[in-house]
Amino acid sequence: MMTVSYTRREALNRMAILGALGLLGGQGGASAKTKPLPNILFIMSDDHAAHAIGCYGSKVNQTPNIDRIAKEGMRFEHCLCSNAICGPSRAVILTGKYSHINGFRTNSDKFDGSQQTFPKLLQKAGYATAIIGKWHLVSPPTGFDYWNILPGQGDYVDPVLIEMGEKKKHQGYVTDLIADFTMEFIRKRDKNKPFCVMCHNKAPHRNWIPDAKHADMYSDPIPVPETFDDDYQGRSPAAARAEMRVARDMTPKDLKENPPEGLEGEALARWKYQRYMEDYLRVVASVDDNVGRLLDFLDAEGLRDNTLVIYTSDQGFFLGDHGWFDKRFMFEESLKMPLLARWPGVIEPGTVNEDMVSNMDFAPTFLACAGIETPGDMQGHSMMPILKGKHPNDWRKTFYYEYFEYPAVHSVYPHYGVCTKKHKLIHYVYKEEIDAWELFDLEKDPHEMHSVYDDPAYADVVKELKGELARLRKELKVPA
Repeated sequence: MMTVSYTRREALNRMAILGALGLLGGQGGASAKTKPLPNILFIMSDDHAAHAIGCYGSKVNQTPNIDRIAKEGMRFEHCLCSNAICGPSRAVILTGKYSHINGFRTNSDKFDGSQQTFPKLLQKAGYATAIIGKWHLVSPPTGFDYWNILPGQGDYVDPVLIEMGEKKKHQGYVTDLIADFTMEFIRKRDKNKPFCVMCHNKAPHRNWIPDAKHADMYSDPIPVPETFDDDYQGRSPAAARAEMRVARDMTPKDLKENPPEGLEGEALARWKYQRYMEDYLRVVASVDDNVGRLLDFLDAEGLRDNTLVIYTSDQGFFLGDHGWFDKRFMFEESLKMPLLARWPGVIEPGTVNEDMVSNMDFAPTFLACAGIETPGDMQGHSMMPILKGKHPNDWRKTFYYEYFEYPAVHSVYPHYGVCTKKHKLIHYVYKEEIDAWELFDLEKDPHEMHSVYDDPAYADVVKELKGELARLRKELKVPA
């Protein structure tokens, strides 16, 4: 068992934070007793777009169990990903730092497990920590008492998992198994410790293989998004360059079959879209079922009232929006992460938050649960005041984004940018291939179809946002 020690200053700081969070009870002084620290169950899916979740207004599916977290807690309307690709987002969540700081900028990198992460700090504070499911950071997990992870992307059916360094093949469906192992860890944990479990689903990542239970769902036509027939005019060359079009770039492996003979043009594009979305939504249905299993398990174990439950995805995803699948771009469908949180007694049920939060804020928030002050080198901020219904005056009003992976699958140019709730400025730059800017008016053009960067009417907006972009890059220590 780990021995936890603090300096006098650390202990005083921790007591002050716990008091502010309402985690100290009793009458004070020597008779004061500390309430149990909250448990944390962090459920993250892979490529689950917010607009495929019922409580976010989905027009294509229902997710009653995920919606239950929103009904019993808080839904965040503006949770943004700092680098919308699987591995980098996970590294940001662990470290509370941008990709250019934590060193994991693309899926080809290897995570430096020696660096500070929030699970390591929770361990020091006496938490039992575990990571179960998709890891995707190449190096072995560190900071966890228990880990049982998929190698790389892993398989949907009868997957191999690596348990504490040992590969084991399992019979069953991956989403069910990840939930099973999560519940098993919580059931067998040291009951004298609070726990933090990161339950990471493979689903709904490509190539979207459903289980038998959901294999026949969604036989009726699924609505095509408004921007499905995007011709990529009115923007920089980056959109047209990308290789992630449903109509052109989806393979028979993705679709599980060849298209009917004679289909071409618009009819073929819509056939591919239907096949894509049917399987995508089927694997989401399995995720939703298992979220329900996990919530029911917490109830049965008497853990509901003292557990912060988070549901999120590692980034957003294009569901035929702009004719695309995948993510990577700073466009809204990719940039926006679903984020739902339930914590009885702390979060008011059924609340909706409009603040601009980020995956960088997860680590400081989890540390705050344990009464640990955010380390000075973390770039995110604790969402604890927001969870308690407050709106800090000094909370961010602008957000910086970065993407690096090129040349690579899907051919999305490297870019960075800044956004507010009203505007978004993006700069694509790569050697001699591209050096282009885009500006979107998110109020007048929420689907980001027409850049107004060269419109004289937006000259002041461009100037202001370029200034803010320069300020953020300096503040966030972005290399020149």
